[in-house]
Amino acid sequence: MSTIAVIGSGIGGLGAAWSLSRDHQVTVYEADDRLGGHANTIEVEDPRGPIAVDTGFIVYNEANYPNLVQLFSHLGVATEPSDMAFSVSLSSGAFEYQARASGLLAQPSNLVRPGYVRMIADIMRFAREAPSSRPGGDVTTREFLDGGGYSEAFRRDFLLPVLACIWSSSLEAMLESPASSMIGFLDNHGLLDVLRRPRWRTVTGGSREYVRWLSAPIRDAARVATPVVAVMRDDDGARVIDARGGVDRFDHVVMATHADTSLRILGDDASERERRILSTFRYER
Repeated sequence: MSTIAVIGSGIGGLGAAWSLSRDHQVTVYEADDRLGGHANTIEVEDPRGPIAVDTGFIVYNEANYPNLVQLFSHLGVATEPSDMAFSVSLSSGAFEYQARASGLLAQPSNLVRPGYVRMIADIMRFAREAPSSRPGGDVTTREFLDGGGYSEAFRRDFLLPVLACIWSSSLEAMLESPASSMIGFLDNHGLLDVLRRPRWRTVTGGSREYVRWLSAPIRDAARVATPVVAVMRDDDGARVIDARGGVDRFDHVVMATHADTSLRILGDDASERERRILSTFRYER
């Protein structure tokens, strides 16, 4: 049996810890005061009783998350269909629509707006043409839209709002993101076709439920509110140094943190290859 440290308790870290804990002694380090990372559920008071609201991970679909589906099935995590639709409201409600057949006509005055009619046409063209015309990695979303002759209305009133629902970044950062990645993500998740979206599901009771199931085997060995400041490797394994002053030795370490965090923790101990790979990731705050 090996001793293994898992740094980070998001779905990646918890999944690794849960799997490894069956045959090894696992310790989980988490900088936050709770486990789960992006999976976070809060309770909102309502006259009918408290409502569980997810603030990070909210929904998934079976076509694009096969491993998650199998994990939920194995753990016995209950899920249910999610009634979800994409809607846009701009200028204090002066311009609104919903991305369903009936919702596109919810505000009849939109039909006399040339920009709106052009936006609908561009949505259909984008869904039809974008997957087969994905550019190289250096072409930005802005350049792709300009080169494709897509209207400002399509960009401002449809594409950027869609991306804003998915990516927590500025409008400028979204426009400067690689067009190939943007198109691939939308296509893989069935978001290009505005009228035929995939069936989304959500965890009954909130994402905290699957966090509870995943963390059950390692909860007693989880160190929350314990940021790791350094990992130092040697011939016998690695030493994990945390912000509380703790120094522990492990046979193996799983870095389940963002690339920039992993690189900072490795510090001078990072190899040239690790520096090259981990430094290529960029983040928006």
